[in-house]
Amino acid sequence: MIKLVAILFVTLFLTAQAEAACTLAVTINEAITASTSDYLARAEKRAKEQKCDSLFVRMNTPGGSLQSTRLIVEQILASDIPYLCLITPSGGGAGSAGAIILQACHVNGGLTATNIGAATPILGTGEATPEDLRKKIINDTVSWLEGVTQLRGRNLEFAKEIVTEAKSLSSEAAHKAKALDILAQNESEFLKQSEERTVLINEKKELSVKVGELQEFAPDLRYKVLSFIADPEFAYLLFMGSLGLLYVEITNPGMIAPGVIGGIGLVLSLVAFHKLDVAWGGLALILLGIAFLILEIFVTSFGLLGIGGLVAVFVGSLFLFDAQSTGYTLPLSLIISVVAVLGVFFLGIGYLALKTIRHKSKDADADLANHTGVVMTVEALGHRGQIQIMGETWIFVSEDSLQVNDRVQVTGRQGLTLNVKKVL
Repeated sequence: MIKLVAILFVTLFLTAQAEAACTLAVTINEAITASTSDYLARAEKRAKEQKCDSLFVRMNTPGGSLQSTRLIVEQILASDIPYLCLITPSGGGAGSAGAIILQACHVNGGLTATNIGAATPILGTGEATPEDLRKKIINDTVSWLEGVTQLRGRNLEFAKEIVTEAKSLSSEAAHKAKALDILAQNESEFLKQSEERTVLINEKKELSVKVGELQEFAPDLRYKVLSFIADPEFAYLLFMGSLGLLYVEITNPGMIAPGVIGGIGLVLSLVAFHKLDVAWGGLALILLGIAFLILEIFVTSFGLLGIGGLVAVFVGSLFLFDAQSTGYTLPLSLIISVVAVLGVFFLGIGYLALKTIRHKSKDADADLANHTGVVMTVEALGHRGQIQIMGETWIFVSEDSLQVNDRVQVTGRQGLTLNVKKVL
């Protein structure tokens, strides 16, 4: 009986140990974008589902979106699972956004021959940032990063200098400066040194790091699609192009292809806008501008609707992204190009529509001139009244004195009034 209990105890112990031995591994090998924050959020969810004890992040990135970086840092600080972040492979680096994320990780490190730093915020378009906006973004980023660094007990001076002076250090130097917790020769050594370290979870609870068997969570199709569409400029062009295709489908029902492609593109662009944290007021202005441009084709406004529409699209595009919070904005050259194309497109359609109307008017005049009608009513001594011609009733004027039932021939037209003469 005692032996049976002992065997059962050992079996349960080994089973519990086997279930606990799990570390989910992810790889960031590109710029930090909206797809990266989405990828890490799903990775943490997967780790919880599989009851893994830690999340191992391989990092090799030149930097990326400030907004996506903030979302990732918030996720790490609120996580119940320790993040073990390593700069890898040798020769790689964690620049800009990557350096900031590393300061938020519960345990961070780098392989030899890697580097970290250079986190001064710049616009994603590469354009020069206005000096007052630049100072505002830098001061905001410094104060935010100082709080994260103090929470993790790392080098506060280094955290400040990578933002204000774009400072960059090798992993060896960063380890000596206590900006990195571990300097390792390979991943196994890093994970081994990470194990049993005491870290702060949820900013209040201490936890001993456990490292188990690695389970890979590789970037999937969703990550690749989002990486493709979640570029601000591409998402903007996809949105505007999709609206154009939908307009073609609406004005030419039955073409199908423009409607299908435009509908899919519009939904994808809205998904990208959601991930990119657009200013929805700017988007509303763009849609209002497009509506004005369409109305310009059908309503006589002497160009006011067209001009108002172009102004609304231009202003909406300027305010579509907040440079201070997201770190990027649309290039002015791109906005001007899109507005110019819209102006040429809709003004061209309006010109063709007006030309068609005038052409039809001339054709109608020609057709009326070749037809005769019958006098229905007369007034002004028979020089004015109504006639019926081609199944329609028109007002007429004539030099002849006409009577009811006289047959007349159209000789000209002045708006809705016909010039006629009596048929002898």
